[in-house]
Amino acid sequence: MKKREAVSAGVLLFRRRGVRWEVLLAHPGGPFWANKDAGAWTIPKGLAGTDEDLLAAARREFGEETGLRPEGPFLALGSVRQKSGKVVHAWACEGDADPAALTSNTTWVEWPHGSGRRIEIPEVDRCDWFGPAAAREKLNPAQIAFLNRLEAALAEPSA
Repeated sequence: MKKREAVSAGVLLFRRRGVRWEVLLAHPGGPFWANKDAGAWTIPKGLAGTDEDLLAAARREFGEETGLRPEGPFLALGSVRQKSGKVVHAWACEGDADPAALTSNTTWVEWPHGSGRRIEIPEVDRCDWFGPAAAREKLNPAQIAFLNRLEAALAEPSA
């Protein structure tokens, strides 16, 4: 499937714990990300195909990076532009999962960069649940907007 230029789609899974809520975030795999934490985590997401429906891409990518297949209902969280220029579209979905049981697909990267040597790495090396404050510290800064939008939706009486 041909990929769109710098357009990703993903799912922000959330769960309620009484009056609190948490989101499931993913930490990128591979040696570049190994020692990075604050600002390095992401919603499970990936590149969308050229003609692929963005929600379908978000569901597919979430499945590839976690092993879960979210069924919905889905709440559109809009899009953000990351510092890299990539546009990320996201949807929220309520659910639960044991982070230790999640599995990610793998990809090949050149490491060290410029060496010509390729290694296989998991796209996501771990997932975990975070409350809103901790998630804001962990997330890629541009993706914090998704948390804010989810928080606003959960505060509405019908949410």
